[in-house]
Amino acid sequence: MKTVIRGARVILPDSVKITQVIAQGSKILEITDHYDPMPEDRLIEAENLYLCPGFVDIHVHGGGGASVNSGSAQAVLDMARAHAGFGTTSLLPTTLAAPMPQLLGAISAVREASSQTDGPTILGIHLEGPCLNPLQSGAQAPGSLLTPAEAELGPLFDAWPGGIKMMGAAPELDGGMELGDELTKRGITASVAHSNATYYEVQEAINHGYSDVTHLYSSCSGLVRVNSYRIPGVIEAGLNLDELTVQVIADGKHLPLELLKLIYRCKGAEKIELITDGLEFAASELKEGTVYRQENGVETVYEDGVMKLLSRQAFAGSVATLHRCVRNMVKAGVPLPEAVRMASENPARRIGAKGKGRIKAGFDADLVLLDKELAPVWVMARGKTVKDSLSQTTKPCRG
Repeated sequence: MKTVIRGARVILPDSVKITQVIAQGSKILEITDHYDPMPEDRLIEAENLYLCPGFVDIHVHGGGGASVNSGSAQAVLDMARAHAGFGTTSLLPTTLAAPMPQLLGAISAVREASSQTDGPTILGIHLEGPCLNPLQSGAQAPGSLLTPAEAELGPLFDAWPGGIKMMGAAPELDGGMELGDELTKRGITASVAHSNATYYEVQEAINHGYSDVTHLYSSCSGLVRVNSYRIPGVIEAGLNLDELTVQVIADGKHLPLELLKLIYRCKGAEKIELITDGLEFAASELKEGTVYRQENGVETVYEDGVMKLLSRQAFAGSVATLHRCVRNMVKAGVPLPEAVRMASENPARRIGAKGKGRIKAGFDADLVLLDKELAPVWVMARGKTVKDSLSQTTKPCRG
């Protein structure tokens, strides 16, 4: 049976076109104006809706009450399903810095879950830490941070060959540059994360394989003045250096629209990856003012649509879903096709996830229908419908 989505405004990489998209099995079969549905086809009338590729979240710690760091394969499956309801059809579960046994347990859980899911795709795992700078720890547990020179990382890398897609680290730490070399050798994307590096140290890090910046502006060094001299940091490097892509938490809390506009002006549509940095509290109902304890033991409070440290001096990860991030980029003046690309094709390309992030024949049938407010109303992951608020317009074809 084919699924025929008819009449939608289809979001292509550089344009929006009203046409038909046909999926069969787990793949997109074709995009065409010339197909007459057969009686056995499933027909979805999608007039006045946008059809976009499924979102790809390469930095997400949990959702729906489930956390990657729990070490449970079921928790990983639960978080994937929770985010799928908001349009994320592929994700890279992301650890928080933790003791080595916990990180090994998380890798094992994600590996097991990736072989069990039959809807959203689990693309591998993203290790955020433990080689992060304590001066930029944010909501990471300080007691779990290590310098690369002292960390025994071999067992982590060997636990899932090919499954670790990205690692965030502070290159200025002792052994940080050598860590970049090792990650590059293993085919793992090295991202500058929770770093207090200067601009010039980031330039050196690029020569050691670092090619990305984790959640730009959050837990990143910026311009400082030393005596009479201004010394730029990670933020300025991320904005200015063409060799770097940047992850952006566009939840409307971590960064105001003015900074989203600046990042877009500096990096363009091709080098921004929208991420949620979502905690286990994302994609779930939360009560204003409630204190929650993260899986890593750090206590946070939910206020004004975001998680904060109890001191209120810093955010502690987000509770966003990617459709919110797309919406905020559009509010910042980014054309819709480019905002969608930042949440789909760009992150997929960043970690080498083939067949993801575009509406194109032969790609996975990861498809999302958005209403005029850019809220997901129907979601398909690898040909399987995981959300359907369109029952009145979804029907078999009658000829």
